[in-house]
Amino acid sequence: HRYPFLLVDKIVDLDLEKCVIVGLKNLTMNEAFFQGHFPGNPVMPGVLIVEAMAQTAGVLVVHSLGQSGMGKMVYFMTIESAKFRKPVLPGDSMHIHVQCLKSRGNVWKFRGEAKVDGVLCAEAEYSAMIFDKDDTK
Repeated sequence: HRYPFLLVDKIVDLDLEKCVIVGLKNLTMNEAFFQGHFPGNPVMPGVLIVEAMAQTAGVLVVHSLGQSGMGKMVYFMTIESAKFRKPVLPGDSMHIHVQCLKSRGNVWKFRGEAKVDGVLCAEAEYSAMIFDKDDTK
């Protein structure tokens, strides 16, 4: 992903042995989605929080696969048990914690949590399929 749809600023922790990763997204009022969601009361849309979890998981997949992960695309298959507990606001630093639950072939399942100041804001389980770029056309 690239601007304007990149929702992870940096990776702050990666443990391939435990298959876990932590990403960071620093949110500012300059994020385009805050302008319309909602005027006068800006809140990060829940679907974009889940997308940030997915983008963080994509980094985990590519690094887990090593050289064979280069040039791969990661696509959502399912989103399950998504829960939104606290709004994510401009000025927040959202830490995105992702753990791989299992992988079989080109299908991976994850659990993600988004936290601000250590407080759980959102969580979900989701799965993705890994493709070569040429296989998606």
